[in-house]
Parts: sequence; structure tokens; C-alpha cells
Amino acid sequence: MNRRSEQGQATRDHLVAVATELFGRRGYEGTSIEAVLEAAGVSRGSLYHHFASKEALFEAAMQAVETRVGEATLASMEGTTDAESSLRAGCLAWIRLARDPVVQRIILVDAPSVLGWQRWREIEEEHALGGLKAVMGLAALEGRIPRELVDVFAHTILVTMNEIALMIVRSDDPDATQRTAEAAVDELLGRLLGPSPRSG
Repeated sequence: MNRRSEQGQATRDHLVAVATELFGRRGYEGTSIEAVLEAAGVSRGSLYHHFASKEALFEAAMQAVETRVGEATLASMEGTTDAESSLRAGCLAWIRLARDPVVQRIILVDAPSVLGWQRWREIEEEHALGGLKAVMGLAALEGRIPRELVDVFAHTILVTMNEIALMIVRSDDPDATQRTAEAAVDELLGRLLGPSPRSG
């Protein structure tokens, strides 16, 4: 049973990897189940054993990309020593990752329409909100923000960074917009958190 379970998981992971590449390159509408089957080299029955629909497969692909984004964001925060520098590193990593065609297409362009805004937001919160709350909790411990505002600010930063990422995606000049966006992130976080009162 364990071997069958491992084989089943391997097939599922393979399908998600193939679908992620296709959805990222062709978009949701431009990717058919037949294209996934051909690229993955699996049967239709095998695919539908793991995923009830094309939408379910897309959601799994989005979850995989969100996990990759989360890992990269956490890696960017390594070595930071305070809430402001941690949050700045993570936010800048996210808006830079938004330039990745796969991240851009799956998370920012297709997911809100394919899954619906509510489900898209739920997945975003599942992957990002916990980390933001942790950083905001650190900011509260450092005396930078009131403790009762931790949750509100975590939600605010999540929505703000997604809007900034969308601005870059939709821009006619993404490079210039990203430079402006990064300057705005520095300004915003500097004003929100600023120097720790304890450091003075």
C-alpha cells in the first residue's frame, strides 16, 4: 500500500509540475486537459483520479507556485535582524518575483478569474498572512506598532503588496514601474515602522 501511495503521489506531483509549466506559458484558457495529458504522458483516468476538473488542477498548480514564492520570500529574509528589514526584504522579494512569467500568469492574472476573487484571497492568506502576522508581531515587540494593530497591518500589507505587483504586471513599462514600486515600499515601510523607539 505504501508503494502504491508513493506512486500515486509521484503521479500527482508530476501532473502538477507539467500543468504549472503549461498554465504559466499558455494561460488557463490556452491550456487544455488534452495538452496536459500529452505533456505528462498519463491517462485521462489517472488525471481525473487526482483532480476532478481542470479548475482543480489549476488550483493545485497555484498552490505549488505559492509555495515556491513563500520559500523564496523566506530565503530573502535570512540574516535580517529586525521587523522593518525583514518586512522590507520579503516585500521586495515578492514584487520582484511577480515579474516571473509563471508567477505573474498563474497567481496574478488567471487565478482571480478562474478560482474567483474569494478563493484567490483565501489561498493568498493561507500562504502569506501567517508570515506577515509574525513580522508584525515582532514589530509590536520592538515597540514600533501597537499590539492591537498587528492583524490589521498584516492584512493591509498583504493587499498593498498584491496591488503593487499587479501595477507592475499591467504596466507598459514594467522596469520603470518596478523601480518606482520599490521606492514606494521603502517609503511606506519606513513611515509605518520607522526606527524602534527602544533604539533611541
